[in-house]
Amino acid sequence: MMPLSYADKGRPMSVCRITGPQNVKNHLADLGFSPQSLVVVKQEIAGNLIVEVKGCRMALDAGMARRLYVQEVPA
Repeated sequence: MMPLSYADKGRPMSVCRITGPQNVKNHLADLGFSPQSLVVVKQEIAGNLIVEVKGCRMALDAGMARRLYVQEVPA
């Protein structure tokens, strides 16, 4: 398990845990980040990420990316 900010680009990852205050957890859940959801890092720019989750692309700043803990999806 690792923060999303350390995930390899283009590799599907499964969200395991979301850290932070409850309002941050709720915000990330509203964006589609929930336990077991799949996320793929599409691009990294200065620590900020462009990710795809549930068919939508969005930007996450480095702080939010560190709050999402993911693990690689087994083949």
